[in-house]
Amino acid sequence: MKAKRELGDSVDGEQDLKRQRVVDSPSSPPEESLVPYNDDEDDERRALNHIGSREEDGHRVKSEEEDDEDEDDPYGLGSTPGRSNREVEVRRDCPYLDTVNRQVLDFDFEKFCSVSLLNLNVYACLVCGKYYQGRGKKSHAYTHSLEAGHHVYINLRTEKVYCLPDGYEINDPSLDDIRHVLYPRFSREQLEQLDKNKQWSRALDGSDYLPGMVGLNNIQKTDFVNVTIQSLMRVTPLRNFFLIPENYQHCRSQLVHRFGELTRKIWHARNFKGQVSPHEFLQAVMKASKKRFRIGVQCEPVEFMSWLLNTLHADLRTSKKSSSIIHKCFQGELEVVKETQSKAISEKKESDGEQNGALKITDGQIENNNVAAETYRMPFLMLGLDLPEPPLFKDVMEKNIIPQVPLFNILKKFDGEMVTTTVRPPARMRYRVTKLPQYLILHMRRFTKNNFFREKNPTLVNFPVKNLELKDYIPLPAPTKENEKLRTKYDLIANVVHDGKPDEGFYRVFVQRKSEELWYEMQDLHVSETLPQMVALSEAYMQIYEQQQ
Repeated sequence: MKAKRELGDSVDGEQDLKRQRVVDSPSSPPEESLVPYNDDEDDERRALNHIGSREEDGHRVKSEEEDDEDEDDPYGLGSTPGRSNREVEVRRDCPYLDTVNRQVLDFDFEKFCSVSLLNLNVYACLVCGKYYQGRGKKSHAYTHSLEAGHHVYINLRTEKVYCLPDGYEINDPSLDDIRHVLYPRFSREQLEQLDKNKQWSRALDGSDYLPGMVGLNNIQKTDFVNVTIQSLMRVTPLRNFFLIPENYQHCRSQLVHRFGELTRKIWHARNFKGQVSPHEFLQAVMKASKKRFRIGVQCEPVEFMSWLLNTLHADLRTSKKSSSIIHKCFQGELEVVKETQSKAISEKKESDGEQNGALKITDGQIENNNVAAETYRMPFLMLGLDLPEPPLFKDVMEKNIIPQVPLFNILKKFDGEMVTTTVRPPARMRYRVTKLPQYLILHMRRFTKNNFFREKNPTLVNFPVKNLELKDYIPLPAPTKENEKLRTKYDLIANVVHDGKPDEGFYRVFVQRKSEELWYEMQDLHVSETLPQMVALSEAYMQIYEQQQ
């Protein structure tokens, strides 16, 4: 008996040594197709390994997170050399599937463990909706399964569902709806039907919603982000591009991938609830803009729109000269004539006392009567329109008259003849549109800042909802190709409005649903149908027009 016990101890010791050798063998993590949440992935992995591993009797003990990475293979690249690859039992039947509570599931927030606050290898508890890390015997998810009696968990990256503490994988088609909510998917055929779909969807709470017309949660003074997102969702090529993740797989930008996820959630027809929280997208915005736009601080939608379009374009293009879906949709071209006072001639005039009135051409500029005129072309993504000043004095009824101006009057700024004066540097500018974009963004400059306070111009702009004909009011270039027809008619698809005082007001947006040509008013979570006449009566701040094909 004693000899047998010694023999058994030696065999166990050899097995322990073999197990330790396998654990100690170096392994290199495979490259990841998407960028992780934080830039310094190696630092986080080191921190995670430091937390999850400890020394016992001079040997390294394997951490739960490493266990999970070995078992799950979250990268989908097969087993990595040097790693122990244990097989996980797969079952179709699980006695705990009836405990899954879809009412509490919310995948809009960042995928961080609620205990360790780390974002590697995170699982969602399908019973209470909380996020926990790992599923090894000392992980937070395993502990939660024992303490709370919650047994069904989904890996937020691989979409595999496991039963804890038993550790087997559940392969049941009844869980597919949860996977679709976690990562909505669209096929090319579905994209073609989006603008023809008239069917409403139903949320778990029984409320009806329209895919693409869902409300966005205002986290804290983020209505300027919500109206911008809702406006861009009406731009069909942009929306279709971001609904298919393969279109921007090459991109390493978090902002691009978060914008794509938000787009898919807004247009998904199988959501558990009738609204979406742009929390992950806002976190990416704060990081990419270096907190220029952040939660809790009100900003102007036009500044955010300009920054977002330029950043998305810079992140999506593969080289400096290549184009992107942003420029294909919104980029037009202006011809600018800039007249400035010629310094050289002015100094000569002061010193010599001579009047030089002759026409001179130097360095591509035309100089006449001390004025140098420079002509150049520049691209644009949106056009800024100046509103006339409101009256200073009250009328007989002791009320300020709110002036009205037709859109065509303020569009004359781009007819090539109207002069716009700039103060810094002092110059006279003339603009003429030489190329029209497929989607035209107009911005009415309502807010002005001085040394003391911010003012808002209440002037109403009268604009057509359909058939905005530009060629009648501004000169347009001839088409480049002989058989090509110049498209100059535009239809309004989104109209952003500001209500209230300059510093205390809020933004809302009117958007058009193409399948039925109905208009909806959207203010954060509130979505209601409205009449086209109501759209034209609002204080327009920013508009998107679509070119008629």
